[in-house]
Amino acid sequence: MPRIAQTPLIALVATMLERVGAPGPIAQQVATDLIEANLQGHDSHGVQLVPRYVENTEKGLINPGAAAAQVGGAGAMAIFDGGMGYGQVTGRQVTAWATDTAAAQGMAMFGLRNTHHLGRIGAYAEQAAAAGLISMFFVNAVSGPPMVAPHGGADGRMGTNPVCIGIPKSPAPIILDFATSAIAVGKVKVAFNAGKEAPVGALVTHLGEPTTDPAVMFGQGPRGALVSFGGHKGYGLALVCEILAGALTGGGTNQPETPKDRGIVNGMMGLVFDPARLADNAAFAHEVQAVCDHVQASAFGHVLLPGDPERRAKHRRMQDGIPLDDVTWGDLSAAATRIGVDEATIRAALL
Repeated sequence: MPRIAQTPLIALVATMLERVGAPGPIAQQVATDLIEANLQGHDSHGVQLVPRYVENTEKGLINPGAAAAQVGGAGAMAIFDGGMGYGQVTGRQVTAWATDTAAAQGMAMFGLRNTHHLGRIGAYAEQAAAAGLISMFFVNAVSGPPMVAPHGGADGRMGTNPVCIGIPKSPAPIILDFATSAIAVGKVKVAFNAGKEAPVGALVTHLGEPTTDPAVMFGQGPRGALVSFGGHKGYGLALVCEILAGALTGGGTNQPETPKDRGIVNGMMGLVFDPARLADNAAFAHEVQAVCDHVQASAFGHVLLPGDPERRAKHRRMQDGIPLDDVTWGDLSAAATRIGVDEATIRAALL
């Protein structure tokens, strides 16, 4: 399994995106955010996506220079259209609008529609938390045939539909970021590429039977489905994401009338607000720290806070390099070679 260095990997991915038409600053932003996902241990949202990004850009499913544009709302509420630009760019743009607005008016609410894959949603919660703001994000995905079965069902009807909540805290924020499916579909692809099993309770076959074989999603046979986490609870959250991020923003849900051939299409609804407008800053910070200390004192001191696993992974991978399975590295290097990236740039990423 090759290990990859962060800086040359960013350079490689940025070069690939520029080759298919992304302006330099946009290519750099997308590459940096993808590698940040790898650094934080979320390989499902990292460079394994790059060949698909390249193909979608070549097919015209991504507008590589697009920026988010406000198309509705007023004051502290706004609807943005991403123009099918890279989500790592449009997502940060609308979050910047929300943090500026919340700083001035106390809160901001936005909808974002028609954007390509937003990547790791925790990035936007981190962005808001860095400004001292609390944030909540609801996301849906219309990206080909739906892949998550509703509770009580057996075939795909929804996307993996993440929910993310960020709370500022010193020295590091609380970042709760999770797919409403048992695992993200990208994690199934990572397992498939690595020849590993998926976790128990994450997948069902096309007959609705439990399985740990990721080939039911990425193999040649009849397609199975992911299941929601927590049974009816995850399913309920996923349905809410379809409504808030898809229906309310105008971007569409996974119902049959919505086209499914547009690449990775995300919708997002976000709420960002200033806790200082509701509570005394010192008292709020004290209470947050006290309750975190309280839960972490349980049992043998192994309790982590939301965001801690990602910070630990980043510390480790910054030192040791980013591990990529052979299939993912092979797909990435093959895509780079196909679009004319020189061998030296590709090989420079290897430790």
